[in-house]
Amino acid sequence: MNDYGVVLESGAVRFERLLPGPVERVWAYLTKSEKRGLWLASGMFDLRVGGHTEMLFKHSEITNETPPEAYREVHENGVRSTGTITRYEPPRIIAFTWGGGGEPESEVAFELMPKGEKVLLVLTHRKLTSKAEMTSVSGGWHMHLGLLEDALTGAPRRGFWSRFAALDADYAQRYAGLPEPGEG
Repeated sequence: MNDYGVVLESGAVRFERLLPGPVERVWAYLTKSEKRGLWLASGMFDLRVGGHTEMLFKHSEITNETPPEAYREVHENGVRSTGTITRYEPPRIIAFTWGGGGEPESEVAFELMPKGEKVLLVLTHRKLTSKAEMTSVSGGWHMHLGLLEDALTGAPRRGFWSRFAALDADYAQRYAGLPEPGEG
């Protein structure tokens, strides 16, 4: 399975990961603050359609690597992201708006499908407004999903900031020939 995200349509990227199951275990890492905080961001979710989501992205909680200067504030103090749950079908699908705070909202959906003793996680991030946003989001999801895989398998945490620049460059190159979302 390719770890790289793929462009589905203008402004939408999709990732797939085959993870150790069962589905309920992976679901907990998506919906429970303390487990989600190990790989993405902690914060409470009101688990129902229309429910509020809040996440604190504080990278010092998921990596001990020194961040690039431009990300030092987020690394040390964190940044909050809020949203609203748009789809909720436990333990298979959760989708919610992402962003806000003056930025246009995008939408993230996680889908879980049993595959024997494994679970196929499909993450789709839609309504991204530029190639720059698609690049940033793709590199971020790529790294965060790697940390989820490490948490579920018990592997040592892979690097975060040490992989950041290379993944950002990889996605920028992959998306270079695409039109801006909403064009063409």
